[in-house]
Amino acid sequence: MLTAAVGFRVHSGWAAAVVLCGPVDAPVVVDRRKIQLVKTFTYAYRQPYHTAKEMQCPDAIKFIRGVRSDAKRLAVSFLRSLQAELGDFKIVRGALLLASGHALPEIEKILASHALIHTADGELFRDSLRAACDVCGLPVEGIREKELFAAASSKTLGIQPAALNRRILALGKALGPPWSQDEKFAALAAWLTLVR
Repeated sequence: MLTAAVGFRVHSGWAAAVVLCGPVDAPVVVDRRKIQLVKTFTYAYRQPYHTAKEMQCPDAIKFIRGVRSDAKRLAVSFLRSLQAELGDFKIVRGALLLASGHALPEIEKILASHALIHTADGELFRDSLRAACDVCGLPVEGIREKELFAAASSKTLGIQPAALNRRILALGKALGPPWSQDEKFAALAAWLTLVR
């Protein structure tokens, strides 16, 4: 069985997932998918802290817990289905692209700040995906998105930025369009974790 890595780029309510296998100097995309992390793909669930802002605090906490629980359950289901469908490939590690990484305050302070609400929405889905990887026994490495290309080009892969961009673009050619920025970034994250 061939080993593979999966990279994730998370958005509000969904994530792009790309699975790569080696060799590390010439990886191949095995699969790419969009994961839905909310049971009802509406604004209310995709932006849970925005929705919770209009609620009383106990109701807001209950609502956010429910969205977080659903996101984790959906991510676990996705990971198990993905692994079952990959046949000859076994996903042995994952990479999760991160935002700034600042710790969030308690919910009352989050709901009082529009900027923190946006941050908390994204973190909820990243945390849920990380928890799902843990349930599935999949070690997942967090990589700050703003450091992704610098880490790949200089330290880990040793490929110059222009050449790295061409290599990432070429990874998606065999799949056909679209090969979105979300998929490119998720693929690069998976590639980095394959090397490490």
